[in-house]
Parts: sequence; structure tokens; C-alpha cells
Amino acid sequence: MAQIFPKWANEVPHQILLGLTILATVTVAGVWYYFSPEYTDVGYAPEQPIAYSHKLHAGKLDIDCQYCHTNVEKSKHANVPATQTCMNCHSQIDSNNPEEVEKIRESWKSDESIEWVRVHNLPDYAYFNHAAHVNVGVGCETCHGRVDRMEVVSQKEPLSMSWCLDCHRNPEQYVRPVEEVTTMGYEPKKEQLELGRELVAKHNIAPPTYCQGCHY
Repeated sequence: MAQIFPKWANEVPHQILLGLTILATVTVAGVWYYFSPEYTDVGYAPEQPIAYSHKLHAGKLDIDCQYCHTNVEKSKHANVPATQTCMNCHSQIDSNNPEEVEKIRESWKSDESIEWVRVHNLPDYAYFNHAAHVNVGVGCETCHGRVDRMEVVSQKEPLSMSWCLDCHRNPEQYVRPVEEVTTMGYEPKKEQLELGRELVAKHNIAPPTYCQGCHY
């Protein structure tokens, strides 16, 4: 009896199996990479032009975030401090790193800005308004972590769409009183969900969960 299928057809199952194996490997590798720090930037801690310790300033000295980041409740973007802000203290105060303080003073004398390196970067296709979050009680540490414990600031959260949506869908789990937004190690005075629901109602918090809310 003549063969119905050509001999090469015997290889088809092997090729299918090989293809499925490759597909599974690529899928697993892709998912692993998508959630890895290399993709999410979690742990990113760039070297700054001046060695600045948030652990010292925001932690030990308990300087409020808004002393340096003055426009967080007004601007779409969180500002880095001008040299003059640093000089408010360091025109008189030295530190254990006199060479680093001297860089600040040289910047002030030359009127050249210090080129700080941005730590938290969002893609161009994502819209984010810093003031909108701060003014309804999203704490600094919610997104930036315990910077008061960081010698060198690093990114603690992935800033991914799913991470943002966790809060947008359940804001009552994350918001706090507006006067506590800069408090590090914040502990709610009552059960978080109860307090959160009160704050959501008080501030009419209704974060968008549809595409156009953040992607124009």
C-alpha cells in the first residue's frame, strides 16, 4: 500500500515539540525579565555629582521632605532643590565630607546648577501628576520607600502599570491624612481601611483606571 504522507511528515511532531519548547522558554524568560529589577529599575541607585545622604538629612536630622522638594504639592513634577537651598545650611555648616560641601559652595559661587541624576523615571507615554497624589494623602514613602534610611537613594517600587493600578483600584488601602504625607514610618491612628474610606470620601478620591486616564 502506498504511503499517504511523505517521509518528512514523520518529523512534524518533533518540530512541533521543539517549537513549543522554544516558545515556553521564551515566555518564561520574558516574564522573568519583565518582573526583574533590570526591567522595573527596582534597586536603581545612580551615582550623584555630590554624595548626599538622605539617611543623615531626612533621618538623623529629621528635615522634612518639603524643605528641599518645595513644589511637590503644586507641580506635576517633583523638583530637586536649588543650590541656594543647600546653602541655607552649608554656608555656615561643614560636614564630615568637606570636599562634597565644597562642591555645593562652588556651584553657588559660579551660579551653575548641580546636575542631579533623576532616580525615578517614567516613560513618555505615561502621564503622572505629582501634586495630584500628594494633595490627597499619598505618602512620600508609599512610592519612594524609607528614604530616611537610605545613604544612597534607590528606586524601591517598579512604577509599572499594575503597581499603579493596585492603588488606583484600592486607594483606601494607601491614603493617609494630608498632613502626614512626609512622615516616614507612618502608622495610622485607626484601622487603615476605616481611615482610608473616610479620606477617600473627604477628598472625593476617584483615581482613573481607564487607559486615557494616564495615557494620552
